[in-house]
Amino acid sequence: MIAIERLELPGVFLIRPRRFSDPRGYFIETYSRGEFRRAGIAHSFVQDNESYSAKAGTIRGIHYQIQPYAQDKLVRVQRGAVLDVVVDLRVDSPSFGEHAMVRLDAQSAAEILVPTGFGHAMCTLEDDTIIHYKVSAAYSPAHERGIAWDDPLLAIDWPVAAEAAIVSDKDRRLPRFEEVPRGELFRLRDSEPAHSAAAEAAAVD
Repeated sequence: MIAIERLELPGVFLIRPRRFSDPRGYFIETYSRGEFRRAGIAHSFVQDNESYSAKAGTIRGIHYQIQPYAQDKLVRVQRGAVLDVVVDLRVDSPSFGEHAMVRLDAQSAAEILVPTGFGHAMCTLEDDTIIHYKVSAAYSPAHERGIAWDDPLLAIDWPVAAEAAIVSDKDRRLPRFEEVPRGELFRLRDSEPAHSAAAEAAAVD
């Protein structure tokens, strides 16, 4: 059984799996195709990825892939904690350029559903953090894109000072939001397969 919470951006959901605990430990069903589809979330994932960050204050993103390799993502924390950030990159969306943030940690086992049409980033809040995420399209270097994590126009309130953030050289070279060609972004129709009216109705405010 899962609980679904609609976040500020349409189509982005926080998913809370049920934890079954006993003296031995616990069990969590982190993904069930049938359970998700009954909730109106009809993604088809093709690959599982895992990333490890040694230090708190590590920022990854803002990442996305353009069509036809655009990705839906289902992200959870296996160990540690992150501040997860989702940015609306659909040029015809009322929330274009806006973002939502949520804390994900291993204790809660909560997951965030990031549909096509959104950029994704995260900042680790604890050392030795491990992230696991499912994607609906394989990684394609030719279709990989990104936006600078510290873009002032996006105004993301990161939990680490800019000078203390641990960021890859590759991410430091990402363009500003206003520099990204609009043809390398998305439209509302791109995110339609990633959510449905049934999912909206199932979401818990």
